[in-house]
Amino acid sequence: MAHKNIIPFGPQHPVLPEPIHFDLVTEDEKIVDAIPSISYVHRGLERLVEKRDFIDFVHIADRICGLCSFMHCMGYCQAVEEVMGIQVPERALYLRSIWAELARIHSHIFWLGVSADAFGYESLFMQSLRLRELVLDIIEETTGGRVIFGSCKVGGVRRDIDSETLKGLVARLTNMKADLDELTSVFINDYSIQHRLVGVGFFSKEDAYTLGCVGPMARASGFALDMRTLGYAAYKFLEIEPVVEYGGDCYARCLVRIREIFQSMDLIRQAAGKISEGPIDVKVKGTPNGEYFSRVEQPRGEVIHYVKGNGSKFLQRFRVRVPTFTNIPGMIKVLKGSQVADVPNIILTLDPCISCTER
Repeated sequence: MAHKNIIPFGPQHPVLPEPIHFDLVTEDEKIVDAIPSISYVHRGLERLVEKRDFIDFVHIADRICGLCSFMHCMGYCQAVEEVMGIQVPERALYLRSIWAELARIHSHIFWLGVSADAFGYESLFMQSLRLRELVLDIIEETTGGRVIFGSCKVGGVRRDIDSETLKGLVARLTNMKADLDELTSVFINDYSIQHRLVGVGFFSKEDAYTLGCVGPMARASGFALDMRTLGYAAYKFLEIEPVVEYGGDCYARCLVRIREIFQSMDLIRQAAGKISEGPIDVKVKGTPNGEYFSRVEQPRGEVIHYVKGNGSKFLQRFRVRVPTFTNIPGMIKVLKGSQVADVPNIILTLDPCISCTER
């Protein structure tokens, strides 16, 4: 008869970039249950709406998470703008979309690097971070920040990108493609990586739908769910289809992120070619009075920003539902029945963002 043990996994673990903790209930080497514990880095950001007015709170939303910072800021601004009936200039919508896709690229390349480190491929890790640095350089030149952009605000954006810089930006991303092809081909074709990922951590389309999963976790199981298809920001002017794989395993989740890097490059190229001249912001008058749900596609999936105003300069309520929080039931489902040795790779391919989850 198999003997049950409880193995603590995290919050400190060599392959985890953030403090997630699971109590793994095991029978020999098989996991029969996984009990998550969160709130190691809870910061109480949602309550700060009582102390920072709705304009200043943009900077708080920007700092909910490092890798997803711009999407949080954009989601919050969209919600406030809808409540206040603010019409954002078209050029600002394009600039928001360009920065959002740059953020997606640097997040996915960082994920590739962390995964390479987990496999023990140190040189692959360094190559991933080297390519990510090129993207961060573009972000720094266009926003002034590297991780926290600080370029989005209620009513538009704080900075413009001139046409020459936009052309240069597209050219630099195009030049990156050869190195990126070489990097991603290792993840796609290497026998050792395939051995660690193919068939591991299977997650069916039905489970993805039933458990409400979002992002690459859902799309790798054949569930075509991408908030960008709703047409927020400038996505309504761009050609975009959800990146879908049907394997449902760790390898499929890896493929989705790799394909999304190249898709983001194409979206930036489209946006740079279609962007129109004009103002980048409008004057904000009045205070928010009403409520709205804003839905944005982060690198990890759909994030919802809910704001409620009562006519004062301080919001009455602000709530964020992040993709990792939504995916936790799916993470538990995937872990059950897996081998203990596969847990680090499974959790990495689900790409939890604990900083987002513990607002």
